Amino acid sequence: MALMITDECINCDVCEPECPNQAIYLGPEIYEIDPSKCTECVGHFDEPQCVQVCPVACIPVNPAHLENKETLFQKYLRLQQAN
Repeated sequence: MALMITDECINCDVCEPECPNQAIYLGPEIYEIDPSKCTECVGHFDEPQCVQVCPVACIPVNPAHLENKETLFQKYLRLQQAN
């Protein structure tokens, strides 16, 4: 389940540095999440760090990228091998 940032984002800059996979980046108007890099912090933390620090609660699960914990962990392993 990759996460997504909704248009309620206020561009406060707190989520981007919290992402261990560097999946968050500044898009044309607001921050965005690359679903190919988002593991919801599986493999790094128990909770998604961006969700924890977001002051406006604008980071829900992306319904277009639903994944279970095992799939997220496999993605985490692939990302670790690429680094």
